[in-house]
Amino acid sequence: MDGPTLTILEGSTFCICDEAGDIGTNETSGFFDEDVRFLSAFRLTVDGSRPLLLSSKKVEHFSASFYLRNPPLDRLPQDTLLISRERSVGTGMEEHVVVTNETQETVSFELGIELEVDFADLFVVKDRDFALGSPDARPLPRPSKPEPTRTGPLVFRDASETSYVTQVTFSREGEVDGTRIRFPVELPARGSWRLRINVHPSELDNGQRLPAPAEIEASFTTGLELARDSLEAWQHRMPRLRAPRPALQLTFDRSLNDLASLRLRHPELLRNLPAAGMPWFMTLFGRDTLITCLQTMMLGPETARDALVALAELQARTDDPEIDAEPGKIIHELRRGKAAASWFPRYYGTVDATPLFLILVSELWRWTGDEAALRELEAPARRALAWIDDYGDRDGDGFVEYERRTPRGLANQSWKDSGTSQRFADGRLAQTPIAPCEVQGYVYDAKRRMAELARELWHDPALAARLDAEAAELQRRFDEAYWLDRRGGYYALALDREKRPVDSLCSNIGHLLWSGIVPDERAAAIVDRLTGEGLWSGWGIRTMSEEDAAYNPLSYHNGSVWPHDNSLVAAGLARYGRHPELCRLAGRLIEGAAYFDHQLPEVFAGVRLSDAAFPIPYPTPGKPQAWAAATPILLLQLVLGLTPDRATRALVTRTTEPLPSWLEGTSLSGMRAFGKSWDARVEDNAVIVEEVER
Repeated sequence: MDGPTLTILEGSTFCICDEAGDIGTNETSGFFDEDVRFLSAFRLTVDGSRPLLLSSKKVEHFSASFYLRNPPLDRLPQDTLLISRERSVGTGMEEHVVVTNETQETVSFELGIELEVDFADLFVVKDRDFALGSPDARPLPRPSKPEPTRTGPLVFRDASETSYVTQVTFSREGEVDGTRIRFPVELPARGSWRLRINVHPSELDNGQRLPAPAEIEASFTTGLELARDSLEAWQHRMPRLRAPRPALQLTFDRSLNDLASLRLRHPELLRNLPAAGMPWFMTLFGRDTLITCLQTMMLGPETARDALVALAELQARTDDPEIDAEPGKIIHELRRGKAAASWFPRYYGTVDATPLFLILVSELWRWTGDEAALRELEAPARRALAWIDDYGDRDGDGFVEYERRTPRGLANQSWKDSGTSQRFADGRLAQTPIAPCEVQGYVYDAKRRMAELARELWHDPALAARLDAEAAELQRRFDEAYWLDRRGGYYALALDREKRPVDSLCSNIGHLLWSGIVPDERAAAIVDRLTGEGLWSGWGIRTMSEEDAAYNPLSYHNGSVWPHDNSLVAAGLARYGRHPELCRLAGRLIEGAAYFDHQLPEVFAGVRLSDAAFPIPYPTPGKPQAWAAATPILLLQLVLGLTPDRATRALVTRTTEPLPSWLEGTSLSGMRAFGKSWDARVEDNAVIVEEVER
């Protein structure tokens, strides 16, 4: 996007505008709902000129304020007018404009609103994003013309054979000239003038009438009240952090706010689940949802439980090559509106969501001991296990591979899903089928965890024994096939179609620590590679070592730093008892967040700390992004050593190591596990955890 932008959102409804509140100053701005752009331009003018910015800021995740002044004009000296724009999104978009004459003279001027509606498919708009742009991008649709009217409201209908409608209503009558509406204003000294604008998106069935302006206003007001009530209830049940270090406090609080803002609103199945991220992924993504839930278990089990139920409902039941679906496979992505037609309504092109689903099932069990919920999830968990063996392992070699079956699908189907992410050390692209290293770790961990459930809850000792044996054999065969003795020893990124190790050194090896597939005798070498100069930037662990030919610190997956990726590496460091390295990584990421207004982005550049005084932003990261927002939550849990102990049904700390100085005096209250509330505090370099009555 060109120039700074401001984004507000509520569920899958969002607005991207410039700092003055205008839409249309670049091709990727707009008001979007259900993956369709219902407003592509929305500009405010005074006597035909754009006002000058004083200040603007988000108020809540669904509202923003913009304060402007007039430029010097024929009828108005500069700074005659103070203009405020108060905007909110919900069931639509509502804006309140207030213009105040700050002088002692009566003034006259014309306030104009310029509108444009192209009903563009979200993916057509996304193609214009700098990071994701394509020279072969489809052209944007021609803007629709409004229905004839003299005074408003303005009604735009999609010119294609769809039933999308944008209504723009005004609290005052104006003079309509095409897509522009003018309001002649005369203001006495110190006087104010007000205008309310409502933008209402609709998808109408045949014969369905347009809602009246009063209905639109009432619906929006009710929706906004519900959004505020929902946010208040969500915030009330979140843990409270008190940290002497502002960097930790502000980053934690921002993470909670971002996670709140990304909650989906409908349909009912998806309510309150986190969307993957702004602006192009405001929908359910299997992998992103699962990892976000795994990162935020200490916030409470509700999101994880709801996510598992939703993903089980969406779990593939049939073999459908057109959407890369196979029985038992967990969905990759849901889409609606025009994006569903140009992409897929449901798409299953992910190789890792299915084992991650099983890992989250296990985590829910470990944090809650909820036998009823876990029995309901037994059938989808067994289907997921069957997918791993029957479909995930495409050629029977014991490893899970991916290769798309639909020509419209994703070529790469692991978390590094860009088209150029799977590279050898010399820069050559690996060819599918590809068996990513981290996915083998996820499968190993999933089978170990499901063996535990089969033994303790499902009363199936035969399944438990089989899964334990399969996990042990996978660990042995994985070490044999993926281990490379070069560079001090590390695991290959993947195996390609010829079963050759893809030998670039990548952050994925940290996920192997998280899964536990790394033998103890290999762990030190893996930690050394992760924290060595090739992968360690000083602000985090890069996705690819700077020693590899394809390395580029600005590459999406070949040299950048992803916070969520680092959080899983941190979980691996904790699992293998590497507390100093864990604390170093957590501290640098939280310190680095301060340079991003305490909001960790989806990704930032892998430029070395010694070459830059602060972390360099990636050109167009997603913000907020669910698993980036969840990263500080998991990092804090890991450094404090907070772990559920199902045997005693208690939240405990496992750390016996010295804590970093930035944690001294920190307290975290209101964590939930096993249906109880828990507080933790750091005193005299020790973590104390206590059950409390609420």
